[in-house]
Amino acid sequence: MAAEIHSRPQSSRPVLLSKVEGHQDVVSAALLIPKEDGVITASEDRTIRVWLKRDSGQYWPSIYHTMSSPCSAMAYHHDSRRIFVGQDNGAIMEFHISEDFNKMNFVKTYPAHQNRVSAITFCLTSEWVISTGHDKCVSWMCTRSGSMLGRHYFTSWASCLQYDYETRHAFVGDYSGQITLLKLEQNTSSVITTLKGHEGSITSLWWDPVQRLLFSGASDHSIIMWDIGGRKGRTLLLQGHHDKVQAICYIQLTRQLVSCSADGGIAVWNMDISREEAPQWLESDSCQKCEQPFFWNIKQMWDTKTLGLRQHHCRKCGQAVCGKCSTKRSSYPIMGFEFQVRVCDSCFESIKDEDRTSLATFHEGKHNISHMSMDISRGLMVTCGSDRIVKIWDMTPVVGCSLATGFSSR
Repeated sequence: MAAEIHSRPQSSRPVLLSKVEGHQDVVSAALLIPKEDGVITASEDRTIRVWLKRDSGQYWPSIYHTMSSPCSAMAYHHDSRRIFVGQDNGAIMEFHISEDFNKMNFVKTYPAHQNRVSAITFCLTSEWVISTGHDKCVSWMCTRSGSMLGRHYFTSWASCLQYDYETRHAFVGDYSGQITLLKLEQNTSSVITTLKGHEGSITSLWWDPVQRLLFSGASDHSIIMWDIGGRKGRTLLLQGHHDKVQAICYIQLTRQLVSCSADGGIAVWNMDISREEAPQWLESDSCQKCEQPFFWNIKQMWDTKTLGLRQHHCRKCGQAVCGKCSTKRSSYPIMGFEFQVRVCDSCFESIKDEDRTSLATFHEGKHNISHMSMDISRGLMVTCGSDRIVKIWDMTPVVGCSLATGFSSR
């Protein structure tokens, strides 16, 4: 059943303002045009389109450009009206959009990758276009000359990218579940550190340069907040999605994190509270509660004439426990567990009812989301997915930003 389009918020949930339909294949990326009633989309159907809202309230393409290869990624710089489109063949094409958004002129092609482009960012001060691809590398190219400045290779497909414009640090997530922090120079790069914590491929990254926080979403359905700025490398785990996390956006003003998953889930996390760091899982040859041996502990099984038990871990204390000592399940939102997880019986008793109060709100986008972006200043969000539909949302009822007057119905 399609989501109902409301003209005004009905409750504290995202409000669907508009749907944009007409693509013939998966929509790879969609961006809201700042200060305009418009959306730019890039699709696997090889089209780049600019959709403007007409007086009728419907969106019609003012620009419809067909590329030579499926579009896989996109970056748009509004002040200079420059758009960079990554393709399945590894090339990035730059265009310039006219002031009235009715014409798009080709600028140049960058031979950035040998395989599908997965993410692009543009830095105006250095005139660099930085990108990642399925050829297992991050590349940075000069937009003045169109020449390659440097490449850095990984062991897996590079899947997503964030860039700190002031310090020239790049965060690159890959399919092995690792995030690499690189310092980019004019023609060289150096690895600063690698971040390991996900059990699945990295699908999305978000960097907040003010608080120096990095958020990562992955196919293991989880989100990790990495405190890059200090505090001993503190990490926070957030688990509330039931499918891979496809996109994330941190709103620094309200200290909220918005995340979207492949099953259509939209979550808004309250990060303006003191959260607890999830414990490291402890290793033991026997249950750390009842001391019964685990099934690989041959010696203790022989000495005690007992069968070995399966090992589990309490998500609250991290201890290795057997099934009999961890019969309970509980949510524990302050540690990021929004749905019920295994805890040992003693930890279950220590969790109060108020400790189970959710610290996130969950909503249904009603389509399988593959990409999301936000216009934070207006509290607007755009989602797109493999169903070929683009949806524009008013997020102000749940994130508390300014009213989305630019997209209010007429």
